[in-house]
Amino acid sequence: MTTTTRRTVLWTLGAGAAALGMPSILRAETKPRVVVLGGGAGGATAARYIAKDSKGALDVTLIDAAEKFTTCFFSNLYLGGYRDFESITHGYDTLESSYGIAKITAHATAIDRDAKQVVLADGSKVPYDRLVVSPGISLLYDSVPGYSEALSEDAPHAWKAGRQTQILKEKLDALEDGQKVIILPPPNPYRCPPGPYERASMMAHLMQAKGLTNSKVVILDVKEKFSKKGLFLEGWENHYPGMVEWYGPDIHGGIQHVDVAGGTVETDLDTFQGALLNIIPAQRAGEIALSAGLTDDSGYCPIDPASMRSQADPDIFVIGDASIAGDMPKSAFAANSQAKVASMTLRADLLGSKLFPAKYANTCWSLIATDDSVKVGGQYAPGDGKIASTAGFISQMHEEPEKRQANYEESLGWYKGIVSDMFG
Repeated sequence: MTTTTRRTVLWTLGAGAAALGMPSILRAETKPRVVVLGGGAGGATAARYIAKDSKGALDVTLIDAAEKFTTCFFSNLYLGGYRDFESITHGYDTLESSYGIAKITAHATAIDRDAKQVVLADGSKVPYDRLVVSPGISLLYDSVPGYSEALSEDAPHAWKAGRQTQILKEKLDALEDGQKVIILPPPNPYRCPPGPYERASMMAHLMQAKGLTNSKVVILDVKEKFSKKGLFLEGWENHYPGMVEWYGPDIHGGIQHVDVAGGTVETDLDTFQGALLNIIPAQRAGEIALSAGLTDDSGYCPIDPASMRSQADPDIFVIGDASIAGDMPKSAFAANSQAKVASMTLRADLLGSKLFPAKYANTCWSLIATDDSVKVGGQYAPGDGKIASTAGFISQMHEEPEKRQANYEESLGWYKGIVSDMFG
């Protein structure tokens, strides 16, 4: 569904008048126009900061196909029973009412870079002077033999939050004692590197809480290493002994085929049977970035590390999971950080405001069990032609419970803070 705002009508009429060589009496073209594609951790943050810090000097429009945004971050806690679905779902009302941002609820189908317009599904066009592209990821379903988008209704990926998250939760809640979950994590690079393993932890937690002591979570990984591997392996042994099994490619030998209807995953080692298959395919930048020519052969978007400006087009900024952000992981924290650098640079472009050196940050928390949270993160800056790590930290093995509990409390505060930073 497309929500057409008064501003969209004025743009359309004004563009028509211009095409006829007549002045537009409906809209005085006094403010530079900024359009943001994508209303997640990157896009919503960018829209809010651009509008807030420009103090009304810029005309800001946010385009997203959803009326509300469900966070992928903290969705694993919903699976584990620590949060409800409403607590990870947020609206855009405050961005509109308090910051003057025009929210268009529509699917953007194309970017016309020559005309500097975003094309919507109904054929209408939204012009821009600067464009922020934050489309997240697209999933390469055929990267897993036998899998497809249609089959994701039965074997959910839940790597784009919303209905997929609810499907996975419903199937998880329906498990009976002795039944198994099989998780197929994606290859690098992908959204939220620790995410599949926190998910396994939350699934095991729910099984344990429901008394499904004979059930297991089996992880068939295409990677030898993953984020916080030692911490997760230690946590699974401490909290869920025998309930979580991880197999790397040197053990299973490779994923040959999945049979969603039969609930099986065939590998070189064996055929694994599961009542629930959670298949997370390989990823690349959102499709609109690809069609607009903003990606390279990696499937992601090269950017200037000092500004998040697209290397393909100086009038476009690419932030969040779709960007090639050097040493930074693909995370909500990272996207939020990148949005602020892009916002600052964009305002300097259009308004001549002061430009400060780019600085970036990231922290990823992962809940393994109640009050047992581990984290990894760092500081970043432009260097050697990329966004480079300048400092880092990670939780240590055998930490005292008080530290892990403090990590969890810190993550709750961060979630509250980033939601406020995104949506006002």
